[in-house]
Amino acid sequence: MIQIGIHTDNYRPLSVGFEGACQKIAATGLKHIEFAAIHGQNFITALGYDPGVSLQSNPRALRHFLDKLDLRVSQIDGAYPMMGPNGSAYGVQYVTQSIRFAAELNCPMVDTVDGAFKIPGFTRKEIFRITCDNYRQCLSWAEDYKVVINVEPHGPYTNDIEFMQNLFKHFDSEYLRCNFDTGNSFIAGHNPLDYLKALRKYVSHCHIKDVSPALAAAVRGEETGIGSSEVPVGGGVNADNIRNCMAYLAKGGWDGVVSIECHGSDENTRKSVEWMRGVVKGLK
Repeated sequence: MIQIGIHTDNYRPLSVGFEGACQKIAATGLKHIEFAAIHGQNFITALGYDPGVSLQSNPRALRHFLDKLDLRVSQIDGAYPMMGPNGSAYGVQYVTQSIRFAAELNCPMVDTVDGAFKIPGFTRKEIFRITCDNYRQCLSWAEDYKVVINVEPHGPYTNDIEFMQNLFKHFDSEYLRCNFDTGNSFIAGHNPLDYLKALRKYVSHCHIKDVSPALAAAVRGEETGIGSSEVPVGGGVNADNIRNCMAYLAKGGWDGVVSIECHGSDENTRKSVEWMRGVVKGLK
């Protein structure tokens, strides 16, 4: 069964804090949220103008707050780039602590990514070896805490189908899976449905992004990821691809949460939720 959620990061451009974002999501009637983890402190978040959550905060208190709103966390976005030396120095800590926090929230998954650009001075083979070393360290935590690590197509390595397939095959672990993203795969130049089919056996969570005609014309095939939809989901050039991806998942009996990522204005959110509800309702 496909269930719809919303990422609190949608409200970051509007300078809305975590509590305010959750209240807006609860008002839509949806039951699933996703939020970005902060490994340390961010003064903007502390001031109430960013919807991320510090991993130094009290997860039990967070659970009580979400329970009152009848919200569940489908995934924590622990998306510090995991590929390359910085992934070794910072990403491993970021992800392992996100796993610990997720377990306290009864959240089943933590999302990870690569960076926006290729890492200079390293061959693809070297990056793959370092990436495997980084994920190996995190997987021991994932297995102990029973929290899945997802890898999201977002950069030059994760938008390479062969790189992704080799990564999943290398570990062959039920705790290393894929967070498929309709917008990132599209902006990178792929047909999202083809990319989804290539990784289907690993997909455990999805991000749903549309793309405006202007953005697609300007950067498609040149960039590898976008933060969110500027237009409502269903109102851009990626709408048919999203429908096709949802139909494909439903036909195969996929069970999971698809998290809307769009600019968090009230109108954008309302239109996106209504459109996605219509798509999911029409699935057979």
